[in-house]
Parts: sequence; structure tokens; C-alpha cells
Amino acid sequence: MSLCFIEPQDAVRVVADSVGREARRQLVTEVVHAWVNSLPDSELPIHYAEAIRALDENDLTVLAAWHASLEVGQPVANRDFLIGAYTALDKDNRREALRIAASFRSEEAFENGASDEEMLDTVLPWLPPRQTMELAAEAMRIYVWDRIGSDN
Repeated sequence: MSLCFIEPQDAVRVVADSVGREARRQLVTEVVHAWVNSLPDSELPIHYAEAIRALDENDLTVLAAWHASLEVGQPVANRDFLIGAYTALDKDNRREALRIAASFRSEEAFENGASDEEMLDTVLPWLPPRQTMELAAEAMRIYVWDRIGSDN
């Protein structure tokens, strides 16, 4: 019996190439979440502002509704409100707000024809080893989910 070793980044890429469309979308979402989790706290506001600038009105409305659920003020679906409200959030909710905004951006890119390979090429090299290992484990769960009966 032979044994094969593979780097976690490569495992994520192999899974992305081996699963159906819905599973790839889920994997891209997990890649975005891993990226957000790896960011230092000091960089969160910068990336949040960038993500907000790229969102359309529908996404801004959904994000404002999420802010409203935290009772950080009367929600307004505009960039200035969302950036201002962001500063009132605690550390965990700041990460979650960025995850949501970045997920909207990645979903929009996916729908506009950007490939999951582009996302992986952009994000994977920047992830620390711990996040890459966690992402590889999640990729395997997605692979199994895809193979045992999702609607792909």
C-alpha cells in the first residue's frame, strides 16, 4: 500500500475540482471565512470598508438588517451608516460583519463568471497554516456532503 502526502492548500484545490457547483460555492464561502478569521483585528475595518464599497443596494439592505438585529441604531442601507455602525460592534461581530460583506462580494463574483480557482489563488497563499488545515478539513466535509447526496 502506498501513502500519499498532500499539502492542505492542494487538498482544498483538489476538492474544489472534484465537487459540483453548489459544493464549490460552499467551499468558496468557507475560503472567505477562513480569510476573515486570519486577519489581524487592526485590518478588519479596512477590509470591511472595501467590501462595503463593492456591494449593491440589495446586499446593503441585508447587511443593514443584520446590523439592526444587533440593535446598533436605526438601520440605514447605505455605506456611510454601515461603516459608522461597524465601529460600534464588538470584535466578534466585526468579524461576522466582514464575513457577510465579503461573502456577498464572492457570491457576486461567482455569479459574474469569476472562477473558484481565482478565489483560491487569491486567498490560499495568505492563510496561516492553522487556518489552511481547518479549511482542508472543511473541504473534506464538503466533499463527502457532495458525494453522498446533495442536489448537485
